[in-house]
Amino acid sequence: MLVFWKENPVLLAVPKTGSTALEGALAPRASMVLRDPPHLKHAPCYRYKRFLRPFFVQAGGQTPELMAIVRHPVDWLGSWYRYRTRDDLVGHENSTRGISFDDFVLEYCKGEPAPFANVGSQDKFLRINGGDIGAEHLFRYEAWDKITAFLEAKLNVTLALKQQNVSPAMQLTLSPDVLAHLHQKRSAEFGIWEAGQS
Repeated sequence: MLVFWKENPVLLAVPKTGSTALEGALAPRASMVLRDPPHLKHAPCYRYKRFLRPFFVQAGGQTPELMAIVRHPVDWLGSWYRYRTRDDLVGHENSTRGISFDDFVLEYCKGEPAPFANVGSQDKFLRINGGDIGAEHLFRYEAWDKITAFLEAKLNVTLALKQQNVSPAMQLTLSPDVLAHLHQKRSAEFGIWEAGQS
């Protein structure tokens, strides 16, 4: 999470949406960088609104503008899947080594997925008050031109992003049946992505 006190944006770090690259580029410019522990770095909207926003408002007298990035669900799941194939996870319950992408997504769709497919929910991360989107500025991961333009205008900077925390490269496709199952079981994930600015 990045906090820009004078300019007023707070950038939430939705996992697997490029937040590490933004942190690398903007950390020197930020007033606060919340890196650790992970549940603070990746605090969802509801936790931010309950604990951090009141503190920021009390300290500064203004309500920060919340910004977040959301990724297409198949691409987001693909990034998690690839990330969990890495060598240092082999033998760990979170490893996806030896599991097909179809099986990973089918497991993700269950009410209580196995640890290797328990990667959370972008929809739950970004919703508050029983359904409202908690971020005033929600961008699709695929719209980096708009993301950088927004941040450059708000912060009066020129961004030079470098890829960081990149998942291993591999070609992934979902079978049509599994894609349809994902749409049926996790329709909210597609809804929150569609709500982002493209």
